[in-house]
Amino acid sequence: MSTSEYVGQRRPVTALPRPEIVLHGVRDRPRGWLEWLTTTDHKKIGILYIYATFIFFLIGGVEALMMRLQLAVPENTLLAPKAYNAVMTMHGTTMVFLFVVPVLAGFGNYLVPLMIGARDMAFPRLNALSFWLLLFGGIVFYVSIFFHPPEAGWTMYTPLSEEAFSATGGVDAWIFLIHLTGLSSLLGAINFVATIHNMRARGMGWARMPLFIWTILIYSYLLILALPAVAAAVTMLLADRHLDTGFFNPANGGDPMLWQHLFWFFGHPEVYIMILPSFGIISEVVPVFARKPIFGYKAIAASTAAIAFLGMLVWAHHMFATPMPAVVLSFFMLSSFAIGVPTGIKIFNWLATMWRGSIVFKTPMYFACGFIAQFVIGGISGVILAVFPVDWQLHDTYFVVAHFHYVLFGGSIFGLFAGLYYWFPKITGRMMSEGLGKASFWLMFIGFNTTFLIQHSLGMSGMPRRIYTYYPNGDWAAWNLVSTIGSFILGIGVLLTVLNVLLSLKNGKRAGNDPWKANTLEWFVPSPPPENNFDVVPRIRSAEPMKDIRRDVAAAGTPAGSVYQPVAPGT
Repeated sequence: MSTSEYVGQRRPVTALPRPEIVLHGVRDRPRGWLEWLTTTDHKKIGILYIYATFIFFLIGGVEALMMRLQLAVPENTLLAPKAYNAVMTMHGTTMVFLFVVPVLAGFGNYLVPLMIGARDMAFPRLNALSFWLLLFGGIVFYVSIFFHPPEAGWTMYTPLSEEAFSATGGVDAWIFLIHLTGLSSLLGAINFVATIHNMRARGMGWARMPLFIWTILIYSYLLILALPAVAAAVTMLLADRHLDTGFFNPANGGDPMLWQHLFWFFGHPEVYIMILPSFGIISEVVPVFARKPIFGYKAIAASTAAIAFLGMLVWAHHMFATPMPAVVLSFFMLSSFAIGVPTGIKIFNWLATMWRGSIVFKTPMYFACGFIAQFVIGGISGVILAVFPVDWQLHDTYFVVAHFHYVLFGGSIFGLFAGLYYWFPKITGRMMSEGLGKASFWLMFIGFNTTFLIQHSLGMSGMPRRIYTYYPNGDWAAWNLVSTIGSFILGIGVLLTVLNVLLSLKNGKRAGNDPWKANTLEWFVPSPPPENNFDVVPRIRSAEPMKDIRRDVAAAGTPAGSVYQPVAPGT
């Protein structure tokens, strides 16, 4: 398309008239809160996902602080053993099933159509259903705290989660949560695949898709492949508990090992489901603030697919302490090592992108750099645990807790915060405070490392995970106290971002269309985008369409750096 089609009359976006939509029934739509309850607009659904999941994140954070308070000193009585087990179960379940996976779906819902030049998701009503299934699953799960919350851990290992050991309804609430959130994720994944495959803008071939879109696509494939395993597992567990079947119950001829195989066949791809979209966020943020094209676009895209493929082959490295032949252990050990290759490709390409770049240190870039540093630590500790004789010594110790959090909090959540600060101007039309943002980053970075780095030492000194107290021997007391102090510093950092969001929604500086001089198509439309996203979708000529558009605008003689609202020819 020609430059004039999106330069239009050379008026800034604030000066252009909005075309009235007069389609039958549009004017009779609900307004206010009822509009949000009935919406099928992918942007509103994305915002609902983000708000709901961040509320669950804050609840899960409070549960984490309760656990750290209990472990701050030896022989503490703040939480009783059953209460500690319940809090630990609720925390792990909330963070995995109600925050990290669905918040990525929220970012994907908002951004995927905008980044590929579509006007909505392929199945808008199915999209809305996915959100409500997630929300109802979370509500049902948390209603259990008024009766009897689950106490068997977020992995619900059998036979501990069987009727004989967990006779209350807490485990049933957990099973219901997994069914509802699993169905939500499965429907959402099918929707993402259909949208990305069929609704890309003209000219956006596979080699021109944004890297965030690549990661959402692979994330969706992994969900479709992995979710049936956990759905089958929890259905069998429900049957064991109430129909006296014998899938996992040894008393009825079942095998508890079957649960572990089914759960981790889902659970290890789940780790990559939780981290791959954060990789995509970093791949969008780093080149924008390094003022350079991404180094090795094709290598990063290919490594995403390689990680997903290898991630389906390594589930049993969570089971090295179970009785398996050495040849099987060796296979899973070597497969786990192999994942380090495509992961390393990404890290080195991000560093190469920053190398000799004109780096602009805004808050999204701070979180992106923090992500890279902390994910490297998590990756190294993962390679250590992949050596099965070493894992025999460190299995179910705080070393594993530290590794898991370096990957998922130091990795996924720092990546999510980079994306939150990066796309907040597009979603709301306002900038977030740089001062509060950088203060939040440093508190989170210092607090996170203070909390979890020392837990590697706790694990190597033999402290088991999932214990609610310990004797005042050795260095455990001092190290646990340091870890607890760090957790509260981390919590304050998170609250600063919450405060930043609330203040910026009303008082933030107006962002304009493209405050970061970014590369991808979502920055072409106004901030926040109109309901139909695009009046005119520009033809895509490269993997960085906004650079092409700015070049065309400059060639047309408009003010340097300005981007105008797309206007249909003849407007």
